[in-house]
Amino acid sequence: MGYGNSGRAAEIHSPENLRWKTLEGLKNSPKGQVTFDPYWSERGEHILAGCKETLSLSSHSAVILERIDSKSLHKSSFLDSSSADSEESPASVSCSASTAALNGKLTTLSSAPSLKEQQKDISGLLPKLNVLQAVSDETRDESPEADISEVSSPSPPPAISLLSPKAMEMAGRIIRFEEDQREKAKMALRERQAKQEKLVESVASDKLEHLKRFEELRELKQRQEFQSIRDMMDRETKEIMGRHEKLKEEQRHRIKIQNLRLRELEQQRLREVEQEKQRQAEGRERLRSLNSIQEEILQINQLLELSGQTGSDLPAASLASYSSRGNQLCSQVSEVVRKTAEGEFPSLEDMTVAERALCDMRLAIRQMEEEAARVREKKKKEQEQEEERRKQEAMQAQQEAQKKAEQAAKEKAQKKGLQNSAEESTMKWYKELQDSAARCTQSFEQLSTPKDPQTKKLKLELQKAATIPVSQISTNSGSQLREIFDKIDKLLSGRAVVSGGKSVSASQHPQGLEFVGCKLAEKFVKQGEEEVASHHEAAFPIAVVASGIWELHPQVGDLILAHLHKKCPYAVPHYPPMKDGTSVEEYQKILGYRVDDSGVEGQDSFLKRMSGMIRLYAAVIQLRWPYGTKQGAVSHGLNHGWRWLAQMLNMEPLADITATLLFDFLEVCGNALMKQYQGQFWKLILLLKDEYFPRIEAVTSSGQMGSVIRLKQFLETSLQSRQISPPKGQLSSTFWRS
Repeated sequence: MGYGNSGRAAEIHSPENLRWKTLEGLKNSPKGQVTFDPYWSERGEHILAGCKETLSLSSHSAVILERIDSKSLHKSSFLDSSSADSEESPASVSCSASTAALNGKLTTLSSAPSLKEQQKDISGLLPKLNVLQAVSDETRDESPEADISEVSSPSPPPAISLLSPKAMEMAGRIIRFEEDQREKAKMALRERQAKQEKLVESVASDKLEHLKRFEELRELKQRQEFQSIRDMMDRETKEIMGRHEKLKEEQRHRIKIQNLRLRELEQQRLREVEQEKQRQAEGRERLRSLNSIQEEILQINQLLELSGQTGSDLPAASLASYSSRGNQLCSQVSEVVRKTAEGEFPSLEDMTVAERALCDMRLAIRQMEEEAARVREKKKKEQEQEEERRKQEAMQAQQEAQKKAEQAAKEKAQKKGLQNSAEESTMKWYKELQDSAARCTQSFEQLSTPKDPQTKKLKLELQKAATIPVSQISTNSGSQLREIFDKIDKLLSGRAVVSGGKSVSASQHPQGLEFVGCKLAEKFVKQGEEEVASHHEAAFPIAVVASGIWELHPQVGDLILAHLHKKCPYAVPHYPPMKDGTSVEEYQKILGYRVDDSGVEGQDSFLKRMSGMIRLYAAVIQLRWPYGTKQGAVSHGLNHGWRWLAQMLNMEPLADITATLLFDFLEVCGNALMKQYQGQFWKLILLLKDEYFPRIEAVTSSGQMGSVIRLKQFLETSLQSRQISPPKGQLSSTFWRS
């Protein structure tokens, strides 16, 4: 029994039983409850996902191990090894190996790195795949598979050797299971790596597609921005075009307004022009009325004068009163006409004055006629009463009355002392010149009004050949004057001259010489009327050429005088009277005024033209062509100038014109007359100053004193110095050498 109990106790405390108790304790421990799931890889879990804590031995195994005496274990092992039982040796080795493998496994599992450290290691293996967060999460879950090899690495066998066959078998199965699991884990890892590579490729392709989409999106945004900029520019362009159109519309509006204003201004101008035309028409109408009034007044005044000159039945006192009244009315109308001569139309007040003067003149002539009729009737009655009784006595009385009338007329003429017209011889000479000029004009009537083109062309060429050289006369040089003189002399001699690049001769037509001479004379007078009137110095070169032509061709000189007397009758001297039936305009033309559609020229223009022609005449009579061949006195020299001056002083002066012509004549010809007549000339000048000049002042109004003052200063200066200076522009000897 004791043996049996001891054997049972020994059996209970045997090493094999202790091993199984250890395994049982391990199995029953919390860490021994580890379960294996073959589908862990399909769910994507870690192989040790079920183990959340570090594996450790149970407290029961510790109690069991404490009971085992190392010596007894060693002794038992030694006994077992020395026994002849050969079969238990492999088993003990296997069991020992299994136990060591199990302990190494537990040690390895206990020393295995934590899950977070494995995640860090795996995240370091893929630094370049910084992609989606989901990929990084999967890699953190799958990264521990790379360290399975480390888990499967065996630890050194423990010092304890378990020799139980069941333990050995269990250890082998565990090793095989671990190998299988390791192979499965490697296969799963390779599959996972392949899936991961595919996933990386898909992620890379996705990212590449995303990058393309990003580039496309960026290009789209750029195009959108460009389109927005273009739209904005289009809008700005449209706005600018709108503003431009608005400005154009405003400009058109302004232009329209401006055109309206211009149209209004043009209409206003047209109205003003129409009003001006109407005013001009009314003015011309008033001017014609004024001229007719003046004409009628002058005719009535002539009737008054004729009545006084023919011995009217009225007494002398009545005739004198009517004559003075007529002269006063004529003076009033002349004042009005003088205003119109300055380029102005008569006003309504002027017309009122003129009409009143006409009414007064008509009334005066009517009163005179009535008074004359009464006187005649009275005389007729007296004559009838005494006709039979004292017929002889009446005849004697009538003769005595006629003698008394003649004596009264002579006394009246003696009282006046001056003439109203030139001397009879002068008037005869004047009429002969005019008749000669009229005959000359009639002689070339066929050439002056040509019918065929050839004659008309010849007329124009001859007229140019005669007038152009005279227009070219100037004070430039004596040689130029000589060329002009020779050209005119050739033309008047019938020789050919060049004019306008063509050769022309007066002998080409039977009336050519008369035509050329008349046109030449007209041109000389016109030069005096225009050129000399504007430039007084031009009188001398024109006059010296005219004097030379006059010397060689006397008929041309007579034509020059005739045209001069026609345009300036004061060069005769002659004051043409107004004849019966002559209109005022015709009479003013006879006096030398220019009359056209616009009316009579102004007084200043009239005096300027008369001055130019008198200056030319005064220069002609004192000059002689220096290259002439004829000897002796000239046909029209200073003697005609002395005659003109003497006859001017024997005629009643006219307002404005007499003083102007005397001053111009003496300024040009005074020096030559002084040298020629010496003392007689100074007597004439003294007579002019003392006796004739007061008469000029008496007929001159206050507005016409300019010429009177110039004449007075000239006379006073000349008498004080007993000298008259040579005229300006007189040709000297050096001029002819130039």
